Amino acid sequence: MTTNIETEETKRQESNAALVATLKKKALSEVESSWELDVINDTERGRWIAALGAEAIGELTYRFVGGRVVLLSTWVNHAYRNHRVATELVARVLDEIRESGKKITIICPVVGEFIDRNPEYLDLIDKVHPGPGAYPHKPAVGQDDDEQFTTFERDMT
Repeated sequence: MTTNIETEETKRQESNAALVATLKKKALSEVESSWELDVINDTERGRWIAALGAEAIGELTYRFVGGRVVLLSTWVNHAYRNHRVATELVARVLDEIRESGKKITIICPVVGEFIDRNPEYLDLIDKVHPGPGAYPHKPAVGQDDDEQFTTFERDMT
């Protein structure tokens, strides 16, 4: 079986876009999980897996680079989207990384969006190598504080 890298990348980008759209559309309190998820670190394959019983319903892939954890991409099975699976997976992964004392580099836009909405995790981002997925909502140059706050409020609704 051959793998078409471009096709896989397109699928990954579409999946990330769908997850980010879900995060933007609903406040975290509006989307509650009705399950007890297990989050398992599969170090052999470089991924954290969200499991419901024996079924893997989501994953967050990663690599170690220069002592940092590079968070690559998040995937959630379509049948389990909009049930806070990605949110719980990302939060538990970030908590585990915090306990290890490591910093993160963010490639995955889902993780960047999550941290944007949960600033208590900002300290985990490596200042030298934040990654292209970090800080998704950069204020426009020249905006004053009131305009930035209005933009922030609009993004949160």
